[in-house]
Amino acid sequence: MRSLFLFAFLTILALPAMSQTTSAILKQQAGEGVKQGANAVTQKAGDKATDKLLSKIFDRKSKTASKSKEDNNTAALPQNNPGKTNEGNTQELKTYSKFDFLPGDKVLAYDDFSKDQVGDFPASWNTNGTGEVVNAGGKEGHWLMMTKQGKYIPEYIHTLPDNFTFEYDMICNDKFSYYSPALSIYFLTGKNNKGVFENAFIGGDKRSGVRVSLHPTGGLNNAGEGNTESFDNGESALKNEVNTTQFRSASGMKSVHVSVWRQKQRLRVYLNEEKIFDLPRAFPDSKTYSTALFEISGDMKDQDRYLLGNIKFAVGLPDTRSKLMTEGKFVTSGILFDVNSDRIKPQSYGILKDIASVLSENSSLNVKIVGHTDTDGSAPDNLNLSKRRAEAVKASLMKDFGIDASRLQTDGKGASQPIDNNATTEGKANNRRVEFIKL
Repeated sequence: MRSLFLFAFLTILALPAMSQTTSAILKQQAGEGVKQGANAVTQKAGDKATDKLLSKIFDRKSKTASKSKEDNNTAALPQNNPGKTNEGNTQELKTYSKFDFLPGDKVLAYDDFSKDQVGDFPASWNTNGTGEVVNAGGKEGHWLMMTKQGKYIPEYIHTLPDNFTFEYDMICNDKFSYYSPALSIYFLTGKNNKGVFENAFIGGDKRSGVRVSLHPTGGLNNAGEGNTESFDNGESALKNEVNTTQFRSASGMKSVHVSVWRQKQRLRVYLNEEKIFDLPRAFPDSKTYSTALFEISGDMKDQDRYLLGNIKFAVGLPDTRSKLMTEGKFVTSGILFDVNSDRIKPQSYGILKDIASVLSENSSLNVKIVGHTDTDGSAPDNLNLSKRRAEAVKASLMKDFGIDASRLQTDGKGASQPIDNNATTEGKANNRRVEFIKL
């Protein structure tokens, strides 16, 4: 019993010391926590504030992001009913009912930045500013992000034919500042080389051509802005500015498909389905055009970003009527589909409408619609996908344009009949095509 009392007495005496020790430990741990927290805050402060603000839009985390392409056939293919797929797309296609854009019939350049490492500037471009390849949240593939003043040159373009089309997708961030400059694209005479980096390259070299500028924020935030200017021997010859609801950051329209169409002197520019410019004398006559470049002309606000993707440069004026009636075949890479899907993209409306017009005006003309893919993916999957896409085109011609089903047959060849080199992105873009064969 005496031992028990002694133990209890010693324990009571030790409690203050234990409490003091525990308190010291807790204080030490708390201090370490504060220190670690301070280090974390310091590290975060070293990050770009813009990256934190845009983390929901732009993803730069992965250096091994999967390759992007418009028609990546390597994933499992959804077994969609082509009729249903097209029916669900009918309303979206009809929003493009006034869209008369016809892409060139041969792809000269296709750039989805799939060969470029995330975080690097694209190897086939040049700049006097800065930019890097990124992933964009909710968007397929790789994109070129531009945040600084500068010129950005796709060096694979060496000539601009009399008839060409130039398409690209463009993204900006939410709440894009009115005070950040527009993103411009130029098509000019002269060489597409480092000479364009001169500040006065238009006036100094007496270049001719056109500039098209797009900005997602108007003065009152109620619309975006499109601007165009023509140059003749270095002098401004024609300019105009329009409002657009297709590219308007304040209302959530942060991405837009841009389609530019040159026919000799004539220039047409479309944002999604809206034609914002149709200028019959935009390009000064009797000149050779060779330069294509993008430009941010001033300082960007810290949070603001432009992203470019899916650049497609094609040549030639589609002659649907002549090729179907005389040659017996019309081939187009202008009918586009969602990735791994038979769902037709709405910007295909113009070419579908053109084909439907030929069929409507020639009631005795029957055609076989044949789908083709590139070589990415397995042969069975490619064959399946090509057949379903041909069926989707048939369904659209029937439902959207009233062509009788008895006049349309379908088939698919997968990747078995390439017309170009599948080792290049341009070749793959040409191989992803739809053929219409006269019966």
